[in-house]
Amino acid sequence: MPKEFTIPPVSFPTTSSASTTTLPTTMHSTPTPPPLHNNHRVPTAPFQPSFPSSLPFMSFDISSAATATSSSAFPPPPLPPSSSSSSLFLDEPSLLEELEINPTLIWRKTRSLLNPFRPDPSLHSSDPDLSGPFLYYLSFSLFQLLAGKVQFGIILGWIAISSVFLYSVLNFLAGRHGSLDLYRCVSVVGYCLMPVVLFSAAALFLPPIGSSVVGLVVAAVFVVWATRVCSRLLAEDSLGCSEHRGLIAFPCLLIYTLFSMLVMF
Repeated sequence: MPKEFTIPPVSFPTTSSASTTTLPTTMHSTPTPPPLHNNHRVPTAPFQPSFPSSLPFMSFDISSAATATSSSAFPPPPLPPSSSSSSLFLDEPSLLEELEINPTLIWRKTRSLLNPFRPDPSLHSSDPDLSGPFLYYLSFSLFQLLAGKVQFGIILGWIAISSVFLYSVLNFLAGRHGSLDLYRCVSVVGYCLMPVVLFSAAALFLPPIGSSVVGLVVAAVFVVWATRVCSRLLAEDSLGCSEHRGLIAFPCLLIYTLFSMLVMF
């Protein structure tokens, strides 16, 4: 026979007194939650600063914040005068000067070659440069590209070979009395390529030159122009006289004929 167990009564404290409240032992009763004690503290919001509210950044007082900043012990450093910074930029050389490109000198040398009968050798012998020849190489290659011919490497290679060839021939002719160096020779050969560059630009607007007599005559005129100015400048520069100008003109004629054949064919 099973044994019977009795359930003891459940008591909860009350706010008025320490007396207990007896709940019925029936299973249908619902217990009430325990009441709060008088000394229970309500939790505050997290991350609440405990700084005094008189600080300017807590009270959002802009005027007081500006006053506190201005009265700090570390004043801002004085700004440098604007005249000194502007003078630094004025003393800087231009980009063309840093690259050693003188457009005025290039134009003077080009203008002296426009007249094939009176070129000025002093301009090319006193101050040689490679910026002007490089401009003519690039222009010649671009005109050939417009004609449907990609010849950048061919033109640059022929210029280098022809300059070394002329430099060797002129040194053999001049002997110990020659004063031509390779840098100056490359500069002269590049500047004297200007008539061939003009010929390549004119060939864009002319009928096929290689198959007509008129085209051959036009090509011969520009080749003779380039040969004349180049032989004049190299004879005055390397030999100091024009007695051997015919010997110098022959290799110059071969060089500029090859460049003109690039345009014709």
